[in-house]
Amino acid sequence: MRKVLLAAAASAALLGSSVAAQAADTMALVVSTLNNPFFVTLKDGAESKAKELGYELVVLDSQNDPAKELANVEDVLNKDIEVLLINPTDSDAVRSSVRAANRKDVPVVTLDRAANGGEVVSHIASDNVAGGKMAGELIVEALNGQGKVVELQGVPGTSAARDRGEGFHQAVDAAEGIEIVASQPADFDRTKGLNVMENILQAQPEIDAVFAHNDEMALGAIKAIEASGRDIIVVGFDGTADGVAAVEDGSMIATIAQQAGKIGEMGVETAAQVAKGEEVPEYTPVPLKAVTK
Repeated sequence: MRKVLLAAAASAALLGSSVAAQAADTMALVVSTLNNPFFVTLKDGAESKAKELGYELVVLDSQNDPAKELANVEDVLNKDIEVLLINPTDSDAVRSSVRAANRKDVPVVTLDRAANGGEVVSHIASDNVAGGKMAGELIVEALNGQGKVVELQGVPGTSAARDRGEGFHQAVDAAEGIEIVASQPADFDRTKGLNVMENILQAQPEIDAVFAHNDEMALGAIKAIEASGRDIIVVGFDGTADGVAAVEDGSMIATIAQQAGKIGEMGVETAAQVAKGEEVPEYTPVPLKAVTK
């Protein structure tokens, strides 16, 4: 009987250690939206790297809603996770989520978009200012320094939209012959890109080029431009499969390619280092490249 009790106790101890190990090997990824190919690729990269490193990765979609984002974070914080990876819906609104993790002593790693508050141990993202400047320089060169340009902005308040716009204006504002005739948000969304561009086309009789803060808006703008029958060049940002295909078929002259999958992979690698108590950089830039035909 004593042997049976000892065996049962040993089994219970083993089960307890197994559950503890499982909890220790879990991290979470809260994504701004999975209704965007870029963030789906980011998620896929993160999942692949987590599997490779032996971590369970819990993924939740915030559907571009800061309130949903906070609810998602509160949900995963109750799952005894080691590290929270978050791709913010909004750089200001995400402060509440970051601080919720801080209160639980769960380290936070931000991906693609930064957090304007709370304690974040590391940020993994492309240099969006440099990418925006690259896009602006491509447009200035394509127009030989003369022309009227439209800017389709991303979600207001996100670091990606702010930084891409800043870099873009560094390039075009320095070109005396370039005039920005419209600069409006279309929230990184293809349908909104189409609708906003349709309105701008009606309001502006002369447009030579469009810079969209992401490929989804660029592709929406292209639909509106094609329907109008006007000849306007378009530059996008992200280097999604659809964006690259648009460059190859000539409907877009360039896209500034981020490596979304690489951001996800590097995020998980960084989170794994944090979980082990290792020092990590506060910011890790992911290389960008211009994709042209």
